[in-house]
Amino acid sequence: MKAEFMLKAIQLSIDNVSAGLGGPFAAIVVRGNSIISEGTNRVTPSLDPTAHAEIVAIRQACLAIGQFDLKGFELYSTCEPCPMCWGAIYWARLDKVYFANTTSDAADIGFDDSFIGKELQLPHHRRKIPAEQHLRDEAIEAFRIWAKKTDKIHY
Repeated sequence: MKAEFMLKAIQLSIDNVSAGLGGPFAAIVVRGNSIISEGTNRVTPSLDPTAHAEIVAIRQACLAIGQFDLKGFELYSTCEPCPMCWGAIYWARLDKVYFANTTSDAADIGFDDSFIGKELQLPHHRRKIPAEQHLRDEAIEAFRIWAKKTDKIHY
């Protein structure tokens, strides 16, 4: 881990809060010794609940390099990622994640995401936001077409 990358992310998070632009979170995507992208929490100003710092940094990195795969890249985050961000990290195929604050630290200031993991372990119908499956037989057609497609881009 290169301390200067984490220190840069920490300063971005402090600046984000000080400027009133969002929550106290920032992330940086790095390849080798170069910063490829930076992201800060933008949930409230963008009215986008998915605009977490890690997601913003991943989106910007992919745009900067012109691909959706971040193999060979690392992410520096000022906080241990939430379940949504971990999903994005795995989908982006980042090589490694470094974080500063823990999820417990975040929970202490009102950002507690532990309920999400608990919810996902429950059957669909018992969750706080219940889910029901409908029209699978009709929807599976798109999957069949995809499975047969020879020119698809795997991700």
